[in-house]
Amino acid sequence: MSPSGVSPHPAGAAVDLTLCETDGPELWLGTEVNDTDTDACHTAGTAISAQAREHRRILAEALTTVGLTNYPSEWWHWSYGDRYWANTTGASAARYGPVTSDHL
Repeated sequence: MSPSGVSPHPAGAAVDLTLCETDGPELWLGTEVNDTDTDACHTAGTAISAQAREHRRILAEALTTVGLTNYPSEWWHWSYGDRYWANTTGASAARYGPVTSDHL
């Protein structure tokens, strides 16, 4: 787990997502969410089935269309407004970040 001063999750700028059937069961995307760091965890990993690759494509298309950015070593990690998002989209600054004592 990343420290709160670094991780975009506590700032509300990142989410871990997967796909589900309309009645609730998760679709298989090649690994569990938050699996260990293997090639299969990487969004473009090749050690997954064709069906899992297609599910990742669907997830990526839906989320990039609305402006989220994927952290490529974790297919489930998507950001909007954090430092990684700003860097990958060319934004001049992140929209969200850690709160310092100066802001309390």
